Amino acid sequence: MNTLSSIDYIIFVLYFILVASYGYYVYRKRKTQEHDSKAFFLAEGSLTWWAIGASLIASNISAEQFIGMSGEGFFVGTAVAAYEWIAAIALIIIAVWFMPVYLKNHIYTMPQFLKTRYNDTVALIMAIFWLFLYILVNLTSILYLGATAITGLVGDATAGTPEFQNILHIIMIGLAVFALVITLGGMKVIGYTDVIQVAVLIVGGLATTYLALTVVSEQFGLGKSALAGFKALMTDSPEHFKMILPKPESNSATINDPHNLDIQKYVVLPGIAMYFAGQWIVNLNYWGCNQYITQRALGADLKTARTGLIFAGLLKLMMPVIVMLPGIAAYVLHKHNALPGFNGVKDGAYSAVLGFLPSGLKGLSIAALTAAIVASLAGKANSISTIFTLDIYKKYFGKETDEKGLVIIGRYTVVAAMILAILFTWNDLLGIGGEGGFTFIQKYTGFISPGVFAMFLLGMFWKRTTGTAAIVGVVLGFVLAIFFNNYAVDIFGKETLMYTAYTYEKMEKGAVVAVTEIPFLINMGWSFVITVAVMVALSMAGPKVNPKAFVNDKSLLKLDPRTVALIVVTLMLLAALYVKFW
Repeated sequence: MNTLSSIDYIIFVLYFILVASYGYYVYRKRKTQEHDSKAFFLAEGSLTWWAIGASLIASNISAEQFIGMSGEGFFVGTAVAAYEWIAAIALIIIAVWFMPVYLKNHIYTMPQFLKTRYNDTVALIMAIFWLFLYILVNLTSILYLGATAITGLVGDATAGTPEFQNILHIIMIGLAVFALVITLGGMKVIGYTDVIQVAVLIVGGLATTYLALTVVSEQFGLGKSALAGFKALMTDSPEHFKMILPKPESNSATINDPHNLDIQKYVVLPGIAMYFAGQWIVNLNYWGCNQYITQRALGADLKTARTGLIFAGLLKLMMPVIVMLPGIAAYVLHKHNALPGFNGVKDGAYSAVLGFLPSGLKGLSIAALTAAIVASLAGKANSISTIFTLDIYKKYFGKETDEKGLVIIGRYTVVAAMILAILFTWNDLLGIGGEGGFTFIQKYTGFISPGVFAMFLLGMFWKRTTGTAAIVGVVLGFVLAIFFNNYAVDIFGKETLMYTAYTYEKMEKGAVVAVTEIPFLINMGWSFVITVAVMVALSMAGPKVNPKAFVNDKSLLKLDPRTVALIVVTLMLLAALYVKFW
């Protein structure tokens, strides 16, 4: 049933006009740079620290968080906030140690880093890897989750019906076109429109959380108090406010076993073990070795880039309030039969909560969700365009192409990537809905993260690392991730010194299905450790200092007082959060 009023549509249209108009204004201001490839792909030197920080958050917070992380909040609770809060530390590490390496060596793309530090083969392999990952995992999941959520709010049909699918497809195309309008203006347009996007998603997201907590408060007869609602959540479901999940008593359970749900949660977020394994690899690889993210800072000077990254880390601390708490509120309301029509599927939790919002605020919340989706689509599409144009097309197909030609190729690439994403998402061809959006992205990104992060880390900070070791590392990391995910249990069994595999049952298309798996964050940890060990062993056969090793300038590690103050504030806030919810 369509639950939107005229005021909701008006607010949404005003949001669209505001973003499009400002984007056009920024585009007209940089008209003289229209055919400058570095301006188009990197907005070189023109983004301020606050624009970099806001753009990082706007591009990062998407349907993956609003829908996927809210769904994990519904399913697991605050433990999923580790992805956001550890990211704050990762951003500090990237700002202090990674950025000086990138900027000192004039690195503009991640494949360029690999070419400069290793060789053309490593760069080409990873450029292809990244293009597949960004299109088949990131663009598709963002489109699918976003379109599904918005369809559930504005559609006039029940999920699964042909009418629902038709509306879903229309919204999917609308989101893609909106993102294209922004992306085709280049990185500067993306960066500065992201300031509006992040403001809308924070205001709209906080409004949704506030209203969700007041609904909980009313449900428990505590009046209309968001604070009372939050306390009610903690009292009613204390297990949803634990950062560290306990290890299940058994590693096997049937669908009716009370331990079955504990196992399913632990497989996604394996307690304290994940902090010694994949959690760091996920965050450091995402924030430090990812074209989609680092692109915002690579065109700035070191001080601006550092401040922008650490500012983004501060903003990350508040993101669970926006993207996780509504999911926990949905869990408690559903538990008390106060979410009529909600079927308990975790990725529907955020949309179910939005149904309580009054006219006007519902439009603002949909605008916030759309802002998050469009900003992420635009940022991802620009990164796809940058990698393909500068690292593949220019190098192998169009060596003589001028600046104007490169920008044109970049724009064609954006359109092609978006069309491919729509085709793969059309009828959920990749099974994103069955996996759960957040888990789908983390799991499949995790197939390449261990090898990529090992290659970057050793390449930056160990001068002996060789190109041969890098090629072996990126391939081995991928192979090991697949091995641990699909074959390790069959060969070594469920219980070893390295891991514990868990068997649980779940409903899939109306049938009970048994699943046996190792937590994917543990898989990532071991894939990374083994890959590093092999890369070190191979590099020991080479020269003590590889001729292509970077020269690190220690003076660049010196931090100004503002940066130190931001780091201290971030770490103190993070410590307080973990003390409270441990």
